[in-house]
Amino acid sequence: MPLVKECAYTILVQYEQAQTELIGKAVVLSDGKAGTIDGLFLDELHGLRISVSGHAGQWPISTIKLIQN
Repeated sequence: MPLVKECAYTILVQYEQAQTELIGKAVVLSDGKAGTIDGLFLDELHGLRISVSGHAGQWPISTIKLIQN
């Protein structure tokens, strides 16, 4: 498999794994918003972003302060 296809495949596998692990988990963001992760998105400028139920918008994954175990 050419290197570019291999890299793309690796990204998609990791993205799918992140979806499985994160969607449905309760979180508190660094700005105090709290809720359940209901969406995961790839953003070419910011990387992985999440949406939280009950709050409009998307936030970088790095803003998660606490996550349900």
